Amino acid sequence: MTLHIGKDTLREDVRYLLDRTAILDCIARHARGCDRHDIDLITSAYHADGVDEHGHQINPGPEYGAWANVTHAETSLVHTHNITTHTCEIDGDTAHAESYVLVILIGTDSRTAQFITGRYIDRLERQDGDWRIAVRRSTVEGMFIADARVLQSEFFTEKGYLVGTRDRTDLSYERPLSIDTPAPARW
Repeated sequence: MTLHIGKDTLREDVRYLLDRTAILDCIARHARGCDRHDIDLITSAYHADGVDEHGHQINPGPEYGAWANVTHAETSLVHTHNITTHTCEIDGDTAHAESYVLVILIGTDSRTAQFITGRYIDRLERQDGDWRIAVRRSTVEGMFIADARVLQSEFFTEKGYLVGTRDRTDLSYERPLSIDTPAPARW
């Protein structure tokens, strides 16, 4: 059976796929910016008039990064934001997305870890061809504290496992990545 797809359908499908990818890239860029404490990267995920709600704290999008960095630094030494299930409805230049997030924070005592699960509920808009967050509302669906002392054990310290840094010395910024580049931090 031969499938015939018209040019208009093909254009619509490609536009949809490009939009979905740009939207998910925006959400991932935000998460990466949070983990690296990269204010420029976080800010690039918001429109200039965008807003972010975390509990009772509502920040203009361009100011969210500075607030998030202080908040994360007060409660953790290392953290990762993991985007998992993601849905998105696109209607022209507006999209509504729901992205599940798992956040793991290693406490400032290096002995505890917080596991937080929630969702980012976003309205994104395409302006000048660029998808960014117009409104973000964050939920917390669950949280528990875990024992993170194993990270200080000989298993990690003697094996020399890498650990991320909260700045542009992190290896994820290294171009081209080389096995010979010294690691900025290890457990």
